[in-house]
Amino acid sequence: MPARTVALPGGARVPVVADRWRHAYGVVTRGRVQLELRDGTPGPVLGRDAGFWLRGTGVRALRNPGRRTATVRILTPHLEARRNDMISSTDTEVTVGRPHGFRRLAVTGLVAALAAMVVTTLAAALARAAGVDFEIPDGGETIPLGGFVVVTGFFSLVGVVIAAVLLRFSARPARLFVRTAVALTALSMVPPFLVGAAAPTVIALAGLHLVAAAVMIPALTRSLRVSSPRGA
Repeated sequence: MPARTVALPGGARVPVVADRWRHAYGVVTRGRVQLELRDGTPGPVLGRDAGFWLRGTGVRALRNPGRRTATVRILTPHLEARRNDMISSTDTEVTVGRPHGFRRLAVTGLVAALAAMVVTTLAAALARAAGVDFEIPDGGETIPLGGFVVVTGFFSLVGVVIAAVLLRFSARPARLFVRTAVALTALSMVPPFLVGAAAPTVIALAGLHLVAAAVMIPALTRSLRVSSPRGA
């Protein structure tokens, strides 16, 4: 099975030659590649390790929607591929490596969760050094730094689980995740105003929620865009 690599610089477009690529199978080996459909409309954005069949002229071009160079490995068999190898009955047939997508999302989520725990705890330590006591009058206790680690880690992992569920069941997981995460972040900022703490503590707690969200939401959104067939 002959193979060759096609490099697409940032923003580049490579036409699909029907006679040469009629039974070709492509695998994205670096970056992201968007399929341009027959009528010129933009198709799915595929991330690394995603594979796709080209049948006839269903896909007329490959585009690189990013700034960095993307590469596609093109495999062209000598004989016509069997129909049972095809994933879809449409002209454009796409097979996205979901296992790779879930694995990428899990790794990204764990790294982002650790980063969020570290950044949030450091921000809390700085706030405490500046005079914020983090005392909760309702319970008569002061929140220890370890409490920020535990709470941030727990809710960060909840965010990873939500992202994984959306990747599995939603056609546009990245877009839906952003909406869900922003809404949950807004809700999480309500309790600090209800515990009767001093104003500096309330402001600091609300700010820490934003710090954790600023780490987790962009990281998981990028991973979902890369892992999703539609890239959205």
